[in-house]
Amino acid sequence: MKFTIQETDAHQRVDKFLRRALKDAPVSFLYRMFRQKDVKVNGRKAAIDYLLQEGDVVDVYLKEDLLEQFRREQVLRPVKPDFKILYEDENILVIDKKKGLLVHAEGEEKDLTLQNMVLNYLSAKGEFDINDAKGFLPSPAHRLDRNTSGIVLFGKNLLALNELIRLFRERRDIEKKYTLLVCGRVKRDGNIDFPLRKDSQTHKVHVATIKGGGKEAHTVYHRLKAYNAGYSLVEAELLTGRTHQLRVHFAAIGNPIVGDAKYGDFEVNDFFKRMYSYRNQFLHASFFRFKETVEGPLSYLRGKEFVSPLPQREAHIIDSLKRING
Repeated sequence: MKFTIQETDAHQRVDKFLRRALKDAPVSFLYRMFRQKDVKVNGRKAAIDYLLQEGDVVDVYLKEDLLEQFRREQVLRPVKPDFKILYEDENILVIDKKKGLLVHAEGEEKDLTLQNMVLNYLSAKGEFDINDAKGFLPSPAHRLDRNTSGIVLFGKNLLALNELIRLFRERRDIEKKYTLLVCGRVKRDGNIDFPLRKDSQTHKVHVATIKGGGKEAHTVYHRLKAYNAGYSLVEAELLTGRTHQLRVHFAAIGNPIVGDAKYGDFEVNDFFKRMYSYRNQFLHASFFRFKETVEGPLSYLRGKEFVSPLPQREAHIIDSLKRING
């Protein structure tokens, strides 16, 4: 079995490449192949951590029956794409996600996810084949909670996806902002820098000291509007990317996000259910920008920005609060 590495497959470890190409092969079997010198790159024994380069030829010595077993035909779970595209080119896809939709498969819910919708969309365009020998799946570079709406970026090839993941991890060259409605009146501008720790048993996130296992977490925000009814519309930017960071940070300063079932004010949440039939957290990923400092394969996107307006239901709530303000 022979693979010739293209530009979009380069800069990944050879073992990870083969784990994608031989989806059903046990990891232990793949590692044994390397020990037995059954994997070669450019005619030479391959180290398991070798970083593939464009033009490399990967030879895998595998019996035909095992090859068929490890490359069983995959089936794309059919689901109708239901999302708005904010931007698309040959490398990335920028999507405006609806509330209530999982980004990735989770638990028993494997079909109705944003990723599966994207795979069906790209398959229909002829840009994706689930049985491609290289086994890459176009994937999101970051997550949004099920009940958070707004901007999600997908990498359509491995090179783009790895670069997006790096940009999100380092956060120096991107800008990502959220619009949220919180309880109470917050300061016009603020910084929240409480370290956060996730409890693996309860799956909740708590403020903690660094010594107590907390990880650095930093949020900056600007109040867009304060309402007489006792709420503030806020634009917030994550300078770090911790799980539930905005939700926990605003709860920690006494201004929880409206509708947050895990960290919010339950009396306020009940009021919004009765008044507006609103059962989600009022949290929307509204803005994303590639800064002018972006280098590498996505440098052509320097200065590019994407905006997602508030969904109709959230916009209706804001209009109602404006009327209360007079």
